[in-house]
Amino acid sequence: MGGFEDMLRGGHPNSLGRTEEVVDAVLADRSRLDELFACYASTDEVVRLRTSSAMKRVTTAEPDWVLPYVDRLQHEIAAIDQASTQWTLAILFDLLRDRLSSQQRRRAIAIMQRNLEQSTDWIVLNTTMQTLGRWSTGDADLGDWLLPRARRLADDPRRSVAKNGRALVELLS
Repeated sequence: MGGFEDMLRGGHPNSLGRTEEVVDAVLADRSRLDELFACYASTDEVVRLRTSSAMKRVTTAEPDWVLPYVDRLQHEIAAIDQASTQWTLAILFDLLRDRLSSQQRRRAIAIMQRNLEQSTDWIVLNTTMQTLGRWSTGDADLGDWLLPRARRLADDPRRSVAKNGRALVELLS
């Protein structure tokens, strides 16, 4: 693939590597967003992690640029079994919340519900709880679905998950 994929490869997995350079390149030339999105297809987990980080930064700066990718995020990227894509989706959906169509919103909720039910990753659980908690305001059905899961997660042995679970129970009760 070359280009952005090469820039996002290598180094310590927990570092940003050259992610900020990639973000700057995309923000300087919107047409390069396709190239960034294509990096989600990389076989390298670190590249996909950094792609998620870059997408979050681009969405924060230019949310309307990412709107045309929402359906692909919900179908292609949601199918990737990687914690970083799952927690990033919760963040991206929240950043785009007011711009999503009703169908995209329903799909976003279903994806986050699945991730909350199936994931054991603490970051996925925390970011998904936080996003769903915000989205449950004014959505009684979502709140009713979320409350028993929040109660379960309030007893999680990981402090951050339990703390977020308790905060969500308080919000929903």
